[in-house]
Amino acid sequence: MFKKNLSKLRAKMKENNIDLAIITDDDNLYYFTGYHDFLHMDFNRPTILLVPKDEESTLITPLLDVLLVPEDTPVDKIETWNDGIGKEWREFLPKIINKHEKILCERYKINATVNNYLAELLNGKTLGNITPIINNIRMIKSEEELKIARHTGEVAMAMIEGAKSVIGHNVPEYEIAIAQSQAGTRKAAELLKSYYPNSINMSPNIHFLSAISSGKDLPKTHHRASTKLVKKGDPIFVCYCGSANFHRFKLGFDRIFWVEEVGDKDQIKAFEVAVKSQKAALDVLGPGVTAEHVHAAYADTIQSEGYPYPTFRCGRGTGFSFLEEPQLVVGNKTVLEPGMVFAVDGGASANNFRSQVGDSFIITKDGYEQITHHSKKIEDLIISNG
Repeated sequence: MFKKNLSKLRAKMKENNIDLAIITDDDNLYYFTGYHDFLHMDFNRPTILLVPKDEESTLITPLLDVLLVPEDTPVDKIETWNDGIGKEWREFLPKIINKHEKILCERYKINATVNNYLAELLNGKTLGNITPIINNIRMIKSEEELKIARHTGEVAMAMIEGAKSVIGHNVPEYEIAIAQSQAGTRKAAELLKSYYPNSINMSPNIHFLSAISSGKDLPKTHHRASTKLVKKGDPIFVCYCGSANFHRFKLGFDRIFWVEEVGDKDQIKAFEVAVKSQKAALDVLGPGVTAEHVHAAYADTIQSEGYPYPTFRCGRGTGFSFLEEPQLVVGNKTVLEPGMVFAVDGGASANNFRSQVGDSFIITKDGYEQITHHSKKIEDLIISNG
């Protein structure tokens, strides 16, 4: 997979007469090299991939992490550096960069430390932006990526069942987060052992801080699970947009549940509109449709039901990054193609209640394939574990 990805980048570089690409973003580094879980900028230890269009590629990485570089990485040469020794990672850049003219970097993703050094090295010369080309390459997923996407869907569904198993009156939000993380981790471990025996460095652990809100906190969209106790009649919003993460692939998936009963019956109407707006989006989702058209179907449905214009886009491309192109949002004229993966939402907000429902889908040649599943019927969303 990674060799093909790197070949695609080089083909695009030749097509656009680009001499050198400089890549530092974690997800892009993984996409092109298979290298992951290095410390990187959180510890001020840059890892840099240099890809010339015709010459050998070079991965510059800290010595203490080099054993994590996969043996089958398609990178031609690996250079290591140690904390405080010589010029560290800067040692290797001048001899590669100074012999190239048209140099592009990830303009809005490159970390400041590397960017500042490059500015000094190039005497302030402005670097071009490789990000649109990378985004374009990553939009269409390979069969290997789609296999991982489907398995990520299985992890997400295991997580939601884990959450449901503990939801109840006087249960703290963090216990729900623990239960879903444990369920997701166990499912991920099962899938890794069964389908990815060579991914020995890939952790099954669900480590993203869970987005869970309950009761009057529901409008706080990305509220993290707290010590708050959920109560009978409370709605609970569980969002897996970051935590449903398997083999580094991220999906969108969320639901609202109620504890034992729906405490406020007005919430049912808002939830039904959320479901209806997602269905409107799905009715048009497929190849040949523009991204903005999907958003319009969703937004128009919400407004036609008397609710305000939505506070969030209908959806987004997903993959090895949380947010990929294209986004299902007003103004995005990208035409959808088979192999794209999307999180598609529905929503409606009113009276201190924000309703949202979301799932993930693969665009196929004749429509879409849904890869997360859970009932949207109210009776199936009322949880009684007493």
